[in-house]
Amino acid sequence: MNQNPELPKLKPIQLKERISFFFVERGHIDVLDSAFVIIDKRGVRKQLPIGGVGCLMLEPGTRISHRAVDHAARVGTLLIWVGQSGVRVYSAGQPGGARSDRLLYQAQLALDDTARLKVVRKMYELRFGEEAPARRSVEQLRGIEGSRVRELYQTFAKQYGVQWDSRKYNPYAWDLSDVPNKCLSAATACLHGISEAAILAAGYSPAIGFIHTGKARSFVYDIADIFKFDTVVPLAFKIAGQNPQRPDREVRYACRDMFRESRILKKIIPTIEAVLDAGGLTPPLPPPESVPIAIPDVPGIGDAGHRT
Repeated sequence: MNQNPELPKLKPIQLKERISFFFVERGHIDVLDSAFVIIDKRGVRKQLPIGGVGCLMLEPGTRISHRAVDHAARVGTLLIWVGQSGVRVYSAGQPGGARSDRLLYQAQLALDDTARLKVVRKMYELRFGEEAPARRSVEQLRGIEGSRVRELYQTFAKQYGVQWDSRKYNPYAWDLSDVPNKCLSAATACLHGISEAAILAAGYSPAIGFIHTGKARSFVYDIADIFKFDTVVPLAFKIAGQNPQRPDREVRYACRDMFRESRILKKIIPTIEAVLDAGGLTPPLPPPESVPIAIPDVPGIGDAGHRT
């Protein structure tokens, strides 16, 4: 506990200031001496500054203690249990959880046909840099979007000299995919992880989508798709063109560096608010007894030059 009244209260690090993600494979995660540690098969301990990580992805062969899960939840770090190379999601935590007022607002937008179409049109505009065609339904815009996405895959494949047939992979048989699809799958898994962390940090539900529907991560796919073709897709094709020995590993390192350099975590939550605001509905006020969002943006005690 902070006993000095002159010092600011301890608070979670803002998501926009964090490292985007870490993958852990074949290790035991625990809390020892108040530190979040990863222990490998030789018993070697490595500390992980969990409070500075947006999303921790746990691959097969990883064990995590109850205390470590509690520690991650307290600092607002999302835990996701994934399959090999992150291409399947088995379960995910909720650091802080969704807010009732934000959930009601999100659900109201999704259930109102007019508001939903406005949100989808805004997503289209942000994704492709132009206004969506007029007098089109959500289903029609989804079809137009799919056609443009296939064209973009072909464009990037040609740019980086990659043999490209189509976007296809079997999440149950990772090794059967070709190198370009492995690179794309690994890259989008990274983007989906940080997008889900941002959605939860803002108090919304990953399941209530607008273009994508009926899945546990529908809104995650909606938000990630806005950034995908400016970030992870060209990167995935670039690495695929280099004929990597371990596509998933090289893609992860490249994505982490790119996310840090582009400061993408600083952009996701404002983008979420912008697309929902396009629906034209007034967000409900939070009830007095509502819990705060998972990672509140508390003003510092000084000007921009102070470290708080």
